[in-house]
Amino acid sequence: MANPILTEAQSKMDGALHALSGQLDGLRTGKASPALVENITALYYGAPTRIRELGNIATPEPRLITITPYDPSVAGEIVKSILAANIGVTPVSDGRKIRVPIPELSEERRKEMVKVASRMSEESRVAVRNVRREANDKAKAAQKASEITEDDLDRLLADIQKATDATIGKIDAALKAKEAEVMAV
Repeated sequence: MANPILTEAQSKMDGALHALSGQLDGLRTGKASPALVENITALYYGAPTRIRELGNIATPEPRLITITPYDPSVAGEIVKSILAANIGVTPVSDGRKIRVPIPELSEERRKEMVKVASRMSEESRVAVRNVRREANDKAKAAQKASEITEDDLDRLLADIQKATDATIGKIDAALKAKEAEVMAV
């Protein structure tokens, strides 16, 4: 039977890993990825709406993203919001389809992207460590309240540490993969 403290901690750690994955997907590399623009919000009838909900996003070529809005009248807003997102791309619209060419990254820009990815992964590691601290505190409180034995506490603390180490390993692997992707020419 899994301890509810461990289950909750693992769930929160997985959430931190998932959030990092989403952030890393949004980082621009030298090739086109729908993740680069799908979470940018544009005003649609006065309401901020994600681009992925406003149109079909595709990557017909390695260096091109196309967005086909479901409502062509929102194309101008999508272009404005992509420019405002300051992700280093300039969209071109013909009224029906928006083309977003992805320029080649300079060596300097690649190194900058790696630093940003490193910062994101460090924030995730800190979040995971905070979850570990919280779980350890709950486990110690449960032992103090005589809900679990001292042996159970020791086992639980070891399991929480294992979960923490495994999650941080996954964070490091995700960072390494993103660094390789960004630095690939």
